[in-house]
Amino acid sequence: MKKGHLTRREFALGSASVALIGAVASPRSAKAAALGPDSKPAILGGPPVRTQPFPSWPTLESVDEGKVIDSLRQRKWCRLGANITTEFEGKWAQGLGAKFAIGVVNGTNALYAALNALEVGPGDEVLVPAYTFVATVNAVIQQFALPVFVDTDLKTQQMDTSKLESKITENTRCIMPVHMGGNVANLDEIKRIAAKHRLSIVEDACQAHYSEWGGKKAGSIGDVGCFSFQASKILPCGEGGAVVTSREDLYDRMHAFQNNGRDRLTGTRNGYLYQGSNLRMTEFQAALLLGQLTRFEKICKVREENAKHLTALLKQIGGVEPAGMYEQCTRNTYYVYLARYNPAAFKGLSRAAFLKAIAKEGIPMGAGYVPLNKEPFLEKTFRSRLFGRIYSDERLKRYREMNQCPANDQLAQEGLFLSQTLLIGTKQDVEQVAEAVARIQKHAVEIAKVS
Repeated sequence: MKKGHLTRREFALGSASVALIGAVASPRSAKAAALGPDSKPAILGGPPVRTQPFPSWPTLESVDEGKVIDSLRQRKWCRLGANITTEFEGKWAQGLGAKFAIGVVNGTNALYAALNALEVGPGDEVLVPAYTFVATVNAVIQQFALPVFVDTDLKTQQMDTSKLESKITENTRCIMPVHMGGNVANLDEIKRIAAKHRLSIVEDACQAHYSEWGGKKAGSIGDVGCFSFQASKILPCGEGGAVVTSREDLYDRMHAFQNNGRDRLTGTRNGYLYQGSNLRMTEFQAALLLGQLTRFEKICKVREENAKHLTALLKQIGGVEPAGMYEQCTRNTYYVYLARYNPAAFKGLSRAAFLKAIAKEGIPMGAGYVPLNKEPFLEKTFRSRLFGRIYSDERLKRYREMNQCPANDQLAQEGLFLSQTLLIGTKQDVEQVAEAVARIQKHAVEIAKVS
């Protein structure tokens, strides 16, 4: 093996940390490196910018294996009567600056537990962004409440708080901002509006581990913060999630809810305090998370530096506009690098044709989210027997009229997603992303003819 290159096994078993601090050159053909952005794009028969995959995710190191094996050998695989999940909860709460954390099975159920603790239920409305993953909406529907969609700020791709207050009715119970991609929603304005109307705030921080607003960690600022540790997340354990809060009353409710309604202090000795479910995190999940935490900050810093470098390069090229951040967003940990595509800067080349061309260059890139407020499953849900017993036709008619989000419709046509795997390697990796964009822009007219 040539010096400076890693086999897949070496990357997975520990040498990945070398690549993450930029010590390994990005794999690419010498011919492609020499040609630069003026060369013929791969979709037109030229050599691709990149011929090797980007770093794989998640990574595995000996510390992970040790902690998981230790949890196996303890033979206390359920968290009841065990201590690994409790250890993780303490470290996660401390790292976020929150008083309490509770491990749960996944991020979706973290949202579910939060809404349950806040007594969101039938007849209530929860304000959610139109640009998010469907789990945000599903958690609201699980409580038989209505998700009211707030339009999107095109510059940041976050909930547009200037349109938030107009969506509030006598039925509004909660605001659920989503910190998309590791960026942070406008929490100052959300807090102001919530206080004015006496609403709770549930931060969906499932994509924003250790992101910050005004120096405070996302997820620790509202009444409850929710996190996901699914395999693609920047702190992964396959599945898994957590709720955090500094309110002891909500902590008691959520702790009981994830354990079938049992009191956290007395267990079953006093019966069941609340209606609950079984959302308990396993000891295996917590062990793997403790291992991942040992290098979490190092990887975050690499990702943030590479994102900053990519942003500077893309701004020089034009046409692929990185999502902006509010001034108070003091840290973006970039679970996803968000951008918008401007076809005018590519001689009218469609986004679909652009994505096809950049894939041929060896650069994986996605088109972002669809407009959730227009998804057919919502209408099917609202016409169901269960929702029909709660909401009148007149109520649902008013609800549908509230859910127009024109800016989000535009973003759904322009949005671009770049996975964090493009950011955990070297600066040369992100330079290849920019080179591919520049190459396609240079030859956009020719590409359009073959698309």
